[in-house]
Amino acid sequence: MLELTDAARITAGIVLLTVVGIESGGAFLVRVVTRRVPVTGFQTSFFRAGHAHAGVLVILGLLCLLLTEATGLTGFWRWLAATGVLVAAILLPAGFFLSAVGSGREAPNWAVVLLPAGAVVLAAGVVTLAVGLFLA
Repeated sequence: MLELTDAARITAGIVLLTVVGIESGGAFLVRVVTRRVPVTGFQTSFFRAGHAHAGVLVILGLLCLLLTEATGLTGFWRWLAATGVLVAAILLPAGFFLSAVGSGREAPNWAVVLLPAGAVVLAAGVVTLAVGLFLA
């Protein structure tokens, strides 16, 4: 049996509960694509991207959380390896959704800055985890 630290176990439980939020985003997306919510083509594409990133990154984040348990990483590096993807799972969908909100929006607003920030955190998390696994 895999032994998780208390922090990893609690983090995994919290992350699993976020799936309910992702589901509600899916319900919203169904209303968007069935034209029950008036949006632009830009908004539809950004809402789809935000929903897809949320789902995929939560799954990858849970995997990274578990894989970190197999490394010898400590301190900040352990935190980054374990939760970097989960932080990106917040930043990237938020960037897509928040930059597309507003009636009739045809281009992203200021929140688009969350996209490159999320990409950097994502890359830092997976690279740190990979190095930790190689060194274990």
